[in-house]
Amino acid sequence: MCSTCGCGGDGEGPIDTGHSHDHDHSHDHPHSHDHDHGAEAGGGQAGRRVRVEQEILAKNDRYAAANRATWTGHGLLALNLLSSPGSGKTTLLARTSEALAGEGTVAVVEGDQQTSLDADRIRATGAAAVQINTGKGCHLDAHQVGHAVESLGIADLGLLFIENVGNLVCPAGFDLGEQARVVVLSATEGDDKPLKYPDAFATADLMVINKIDLLPYVDFNVERCIEYARRLRPEVQTLSLSATTGEGVAAWLDWIRGRRASLLQARRERLAAELAAVDSALHHPSGTAPGG
Repeated sequence: MCSTCGCGGDGEGPIDTGHSHDHDHSHDHPHSHDHDHGAEAGGGQAGRRVRVEQEILAKNDRYAAANRATWTGHGLLALNLLSSPGSGKTTLLARTSEALAGEGTVAVVEGDQQTSLDADRIRATGAAAVQINTGKGCHLDAHQVGHAVESLGIADLGLLFIENVGNLVCPAGFDLGEQARVVVLSATEGDDKPLKYPDAFATADLMVINKIDLLPYVDFNVERCIEYARRLRPEVQTLSLSATTGEGVAAWLDWIRGRRASLLQARRERLAAELAAVDSALHHPSGTAPGG
């Protein structure tokens, strides 16, 4: 797993919360590193892995916190989508981009080891998209995504989808700065996926069961799958849909709109509180009190 072997980064370097490095993001992002797994004096291989994992995740979390603060401040709702390969994430996002085209800026960060096929599909819908190719890497990290979003030049009050690399293991350990995490699984994968890959489902805000048009032809029990997921995260929300036929997609769109409305309401309340604090400071300088 990459948080153990260290392919997520080198654990060094300053944190640039503005993501203003001089990088050309029109190119793909390689994400492979040489690794020395030899034992170290006083710790051995296991000790080194623990230290590397802590360093990688701590650095990633700092970038993720910076991403979240920036995106939330601009009213940008970011959703991180995790799934196995072939779950139908890209089909769902293409349909979603078309449906929400008139409701503000929609942008997608696509993560794959190779090719720009998924980003090309998204761009064909009219949405902005940037492809991150991770090479040998098996997940996106917060630093990569922060730069990718910066390159998109997303306007305030928009909607960002992050389609993670197809993998239910490694992406679960990396916060990208999203406000919500969505796990997508298809009816063709088996209803025991939450039990087999608990980390992904235990961190999900929403579980989407896709390809329900195939339920008559596969051995998949929707209720059982939901019960398994709620063993890991009792409060997880669930939706069942078919990105291909459109069945259930309206509920997915409403869920997104609800999350976005909550984010914008919280932003309005925060701005109002900040303005009230400034007004109070201007009218009641330090050492005085209202009515004094």
